[in-house]
Amino acid sequence: MEQINITGGSLSQQEIDAYLAHIRAQNPGRTIDTVDIELDGEYVNLSYKLASVPYERIRRITGYLVGTLDRFNNGKRAEERDRVKHSVAI
Repeated sequence: MEQINITGGSLSQQEIDAYLAHIRAQNPGRTIDTVDIELDGEYVNLSYKLASVPYERIRRITGYLVGTLDRFNNGKRAEERDRVKHSVAI
């Protein structure tokens, strides 16, 4: 559930729902974390923060872009196991 902060006045629930619908339309498939609505006379400043999206790490291994090795056959697993792994000195 998103957290909504209103400063500088008050809004009806219908207006709040309209602002939320606008944010959702601009960011389809994302979850809203917080919404800050600042009323300034006839103007409204709308700022929001979206919930973080988890991502899968993708690496280039033996010429293939992969997230995990679970779909590799025995030959590709052996190739990955036998390759020379380099490190970067900082």
